[in-house]
Amino acid sequence: MNKEPIDLLKNVTIINELGLHARAAAKIVNIAAKAKQKIWIINDKEKIDASSIIDILTLGYTKGTRITFEAENETDIDILNHIIILVENGFGE
Repeated sequence: MNKEPIDLLKNVTIINELGLHARAAAKIVNIAAKAKQKIWIINDKEKIDASSIIDILTLGYTKGTRITFEAENETDIDILNHIIILVENGFGE
């Protein structure tokens, strides 16, 4: 029985007016910190640790920015999906 591969990369667009600011970053960090392995934010140049608020804030992402999140391990797929839903819903703002 072949298991379907799990997509550990997810893309999402920031929709809230204030972009990825401190409060929104803190919400991502709180979720990512629960992962057994790393959750990453990937941009053109590097991978950013999604559990580091300082790293996230240095990105300066604004409304309309497309972000890729990656989970290192499929055991963290629920956490990855939780982050995607958070961003898709404008961080609850």
